[in-house]
Amino acid sequence: MPEARRSTIDTAEVERFSALAAEWWDPQGKFRPLHKFNPVRLGYIRDHVSARFGRDPQAARPFEGLRFLDIGCGGGLLCEPMSRLGAEVVGADASETNIEVARLHAGQAGVAVDYRATTAEALADAGETFDVILNMEVVEHVADVGLYLSKCAEMVRPGGIMFVATINRTLKALGLAIIGAEYVLRWLPRGTHQFGKLVRPDELEKGLAAADMTIADRTGVVYSPLSDRWQRSTDMDVNYMVLAERPSNAGSGSSDQIRNDRSGY
Repeated sequence: MPEARRSTIDTAEVERFSALAAEWWDPQGKFRPLHKFNPVRLGYIRDHVSARFGRDPQAARPFEGLRFLDIGCGGGLLCEPMSRLGAEVVGADASETNIEVARLHAGQAGVAVDYRATTAEALADAGETFDVILNMEVVEHVADVGLYLSKCAEMVRPGGIMFVATINRTLKALGLAIIGAEYVLRWLPRGTHQFGKLVRPDELEKGLAAADMTIADRTGVVYSPLSDRWQRSTDMDVNYMVLAERPSNAGSGSSDQIRNDRSGY
């Protein structure tokens, strides 16, 4: 199929999250796990963006002058902190309902975020570019991972970076992130994740390499029941984050390679 006719959007996934949109900013609601997860994400982003662009991570607004894209932003849980840290932020989501919720909350909070109901391919095809792209807990919900990664990579400026957070496709992840989190503990609505759509680190990194991105860092993220918080770890069997950078001489890569690797676990 020609790439112009392909889409990254999984309509069922968009509808699922749209139905939960009113819950985004309730720390005790359906998105409670994301609220608990946010501190470790924010720390990872702040540390690496500051190191990459020579900023003081302890400064009040260390991201001043940098342009961010939060793709698949949902209700804006990452957009607002990035804006408060000084970044110019575009928050994009395929769900118009999510974007409406995000705009309303940002307006009430007095935070400037450019929210758009759109897709990665539409932004890339329009020539949008960014210093930093946040691609957090999205790849496991798209229809075409290879196309999605290539379109996101197109928008990373030379010398820029992209963060990707997702869930590994392992039996351990099936037991903890799906059966445990969705069916036993009820941390997430049933059906939030589909095992077959989870992405292994090697698959993700091949897709990023095909899009001319270089892996700069990777880390696992684990939950500690004793401290009731998420923390970085060498264990990437379930949740993990990858940091990729775009060299100044990068060209355009292929979106097809990852589609041929996503079988088994």
